[in-house]
Amino acid sequence: MLMNMNLLDQLKAQTKVVADSGDFESMKKFKPLDATTNPSLIYTAAQDLKYAALIDDAIAFAKHQSTNKQTQVSLALDRLIIDFGLEILKIVPGRVSTEVDARLSFDIEGTMKKARELISLYEDAGIDRERILIKIASTWEGIKAAEQLTKEGIHCNMTLLFSLSQAIASAEAGVQLVSPFVGRILDWYIKNNGGKHVSPAEEPGVMLVKNIYNYYKKFGYKTEVMAASFRNIGEIMELSGCDLMTISPEFLSDLEQGEGMLERKLLPEKAKESTMEKMELDEKKFRWMMNEDAMATEKLAEGIRKFTEDLVKLENIIIKRLQGKKN
Repeated sequence: MLMNMNLLDQLKAQTKVVADSGDFESMKKFKPLDATTNPSLIYTAAQDLKYAALIDDAIAFAKHQSTNKQTQVSLALDRLIIDFGLEILKIVPGRVSTEVDARLSFDIEGTMKKARELISLYEDAGIDRERILIKIASTWEGIKAAEQLTKEGIHCNMTLLFSLSQAIASAEAGVQLVSPFVGRILDWYIKNNGGKHVSPAEEPGVMLVKNIYNYYKKFGYKTEVMAASFRNIGEIMELSGCDLMTISPEFLSDLEQGEGMLERKLLPEKAKESTMEKMELDEKKFRWMMNEDAMATEKLAEGIRKFTEDLVKLENIIIKRLQGKKN
């Protein structure tokens, strides 16, 4: 029967497929279970005229709530992010991931405050918090904030994750989900290894996801693994069986058109046979392991900077609209 199914349908039978997009039409087409957004995706979508009504709603909300210009910008930004989430939740049956301001990545209290505010906005709109994942950068501070939020019943998605140490610390914190960035890891290794390419099975990002999956399943962690940031279809096929994968519309389309048998590569029973040993991880060891991992350190910092850059661009769109300018 599987031979009569395209690659996307076969993948959906093995893995929860999540849309990595801010575009509603692509979600309607590919019918993912969940969806994930980030500041870069929302900034791109916000420039499309078909989403102008969402920006108008955010501006109106901010003006109604406050007369202070700086406060209005912050309120409008949060509302815009939530409005995208609300529209997505009309399409997907499961959860949406909504990101905390990247500028709070090293601020435990600030991260928790913003996460609570976002959840409150969703709940005011009638959305149960079970359908929301708050995305937080996988810094030590981010993980500690997520640990406390988890205790409050706020589910977290640890993003910008590039190392086993980040994954283990997140699982120890009891978070709902981690998002290892497969493609960005590949980008770093190609750049730092003279442009050398390897097969998908040998890619360091693919191997990291397999290690995280095996570690979690072997030692009984409930934290879900959602592979993210793909650069080719081969990576996706090598990670079939992962708890979740967040995939761009481009690759969802390629998978939908793809034919052949998709072999499941990740299995809980195989993970339990892994020879990996359990690691004890405190803050000192976490920071040392990150220091020793140039790729993880550089990509985490770069990701925070990029998300911040696009957040500022979003704020500039909002500032212009608050001033009555259309662009």
